[in-house]
Amino acid sequence: MSNRTIALDDRLYAYLLANSLREPEVLRRLRAETLTMARASMQIAPEQGQFMALLVRLMGATRIVEIGTFTGYSTLAMALALPAHGRVIACDVSDEWTAIARRYWAEAGVADRIDLRLQPALDTLDRLIADGEAGRFDIAFIDADKENGLNYYERALTLLRPGGIVLIDNTLWNGSVADPARDDGETAAIRALNAALHGDERIDLSLLPLGDGLTIARKRGNG
Repeated sequence: MSNRTIALDDRLYAYLLANSLREPEVLRRLRAETLTMARASMQIAPEQGQFMALLVRLMGATRIVEIGTFTGYSTLAMALALPAHGRVIACDVSDEWTAIARRYWAEAGVADRIDLRLQPALDTLDRLIADGEAGRFDIAFIDADKENGLNYYERALTLLRPGGIVLIDNTLWNGSVADPARDDGETAAIRALNAALHGDERIDLSLLPLGDGLTIARKRGNG
């Protein structure tokens, strides 16, 4: 028994994957291709993708907005968990990265569930709100530039229905958020976001030590 989260060394992490991960082959190959890229560290961990897919199914989600798509691993993990009529609006600015994503989405047979919008995410989110989409989404996943974290969060919360959830990646930032010697812009922005969510009475909150830190915030009924 323990009164705190267990630390994962390489041996225990390998055991976790061996006894939990059920990664579809198409996701495994997408992850492998992404690992050959210079920005491979931007990809979520496979156990995080599986957890997010489980949340999609548990919530019976049909509408998701994703802020930051990269090569599309998280998008694909969630899209595979959606019913056939479900949709993910995926926001990114890189045609190069998302070209890889498109190949795998098509191969997995879920390209028709994904609406990729290549422009600054704030523009897409503001357009969705202006078009009357507030309160109509089940899940929002934020995994983009950290300086805009609070801006993304506020718009995501507006778009979510009561009971919907915001998932925010990198909220432990490889431990840097707890290092007083780190004062760069990205780390400061994540600390500010974490503090803001901790004090936000519109949500129920949990920050999990999953991947690089995954925050789950549930929009309360009066949020």
